Amino acid sequence: MRSPETTTDDTAIPDRTWSAEEERSLRLWIALARCYATVAREVSTRIGEYGLTAPQFGILEALYHLGPRSLGDLAEKLLVTGGNITYVMDRLEAQGLVVRERSGEDRRVVVARLTEEGAACIRDAFPGHAAFIHELTEGLSVEEQDALRPLLKKWGRGLAGDADG
Repeated sequence: MRSPETTTDDTAIPDRTWSAEEERSLRLWIALARCYATVAREVSTRIGEYGLTAPQFGILEALYHLGPRSLGDLAEKLLVTGGNITYVMDRLEAQGLVVRERSGEDRRVVVARLTEEGAACIRDAFPGHAAFIHELTEGLSVEEQDALRPLLKKWGRGLAGDADG
């Protein structure tokens, strides 16, 4: 163990008691968290130009590309809580972009679908969104992008206990 370091104001920094492997993991986590925060901020700002929040855009995009979905399915796909989906759906419904209906197969299930206005909104916005996401990834080569995606998926699936995918 090395002696405590000091900061510029002469306060001691505690000794590090974790291993080199743990340090590597911590640095990876910090890099991922910082990268995600930066990308999320950029994406949220751009989506705001469409008059939407990121969760609103996510719901419209999912419904546009996947078709009508239960609120539970949307929450799972977008990695948010059921309460958050309800809140965001309330706003989208008030804007006339989505409607909610009870499932004909199971009345306990609420299904969301796009209105014509909602479909037009996401149809108009999505090409610009896809181009912007592409711009954000241009700092990585095609090879780096192709290598990074499976690694991130492997990490996430391993943590979720879904090694096969």
